[in-house]
Amino acid sequence: MDKTWNNKAWFMVLPVLLLVAFSAVIPLMTVVNYSVQDTFGNNQFFWAGTDWFTQVLDSARFWDSLVRNLAFSAVILAIQIPLGIFIALNMPRHGLGVPVCLIFMALPLLIPWNVVGTIWQLLCRADIGLVGWGLTQLGFPFAYAADPVDAWVTIVVMDVWHWTSLVVLLCYAGLVSIPEAYYQAAKIDGASRLAVFRYIQLPKMKRVLLIAILLRFMDSFMIYTEPFVVTGGGPGSSTTFLSIDLVKMAVGQFDLGPAAAMSIVYFLIVLLLSWIFYTVMTQGDQT
Repeated sequence: MDKTWNNKAWFMVLPVLLLVAFSAVIPLMTVVNYSVQDTFGNNQFFWAGTDWFTQVLDSARFWDSLVRNLAFSAVILAIQIPLGIFIALNMPRHGLGVPVCLIFMALPLLIPWNVVGTIWQLLCRADIGLVGWGLTQLGFPFAYAADPVDAWVTIVVMDVWHWTSLVVLLCYAGLVSIPEAYYQAAKIDGASRLAVFRYIQLPKMKRVLLIAILLRFMDSFMIYTEPFVVTGGGPGSSTTFLSIDLVKMAVGQFDLGPAAAMSIVYFLIVLLLSWIFYTVMTQGDQT
C-alpha cells in the first residue's frame, strides 16, 4: 500500500528553526565575518584572510590556556564520574529517603553559576570564610588568590560540589530502570556485589553515562563564570582557561579579529573532542 507523506508538518518546526537561526546561526556568521576582517573603527573593514587564525595558533598564550582546559576537564571527569556512580549506587530505591535524596541532589544544580562562584569565594577566604579560616587554624595556610595550587583546588572542589549531582541523577535514573528480575537472578546465582555492578548495573547505565560524560566534558571545557568570579583567571594566569582568555581578548583588549578567530577554533575543538568521546564510547554497540 502506498503511503502518503504530509510534508506540511515541517511548518510546525519552522518557528524553532527561525529561533535557532536568530540565536545561533546569525551570531556565528557575525563571528566568522570578524575572524577574516580587520577594522580601525568607523565601521570600516579590511580583508585579513587567515591572518587572525595564524596569530591565534602561533600564540603560546592560546596553547597554555588549552592545556589548562584539558587538564581541568580530565580532573573533573576523573572525580565526578566515579563519585556520581558511587553515590547513585548507595541511594535508596524505596521509601521516604528517595524524594529526600533527590531534592538534596538537585539543590546545587538550581544555584546560578555566578552565585556558586561568590559562595566559594567567600567560603575560601582566610579571614572570614569557613573553609579558608578553618584550614588556616589547622596549620594549612590557604590562599587561593596567591597560590596557584590552592586556586586549582578551590575551582575543582567547587565544580565537584556543583555538578556531581547531575551525574548522580543520571546514574540513578539508569539504576532504577533495571528490572528487579535481574537482581533476583543474580542472587540465585550467588553473584557478588562487584559482579552485579559489572555485569548488570554498569551495562544498563552505559547510555546515561555517555550523556553524563559528554555533558560534563562540554560544561567543564567551556567553564567561565565560576573561576572568573573566584580567581579572575589568577593568580597570574594559572586558572586562565580559554573562555576567560577569550573574554579578556574581546572585551578587555577589544581585539575583535583575534577573538573571533579564537572563538571559532575553540568551538571546533569542543566539537571535535565531543565527537571523539561519542565515537569511542559508542563503538562497542556497533561491533
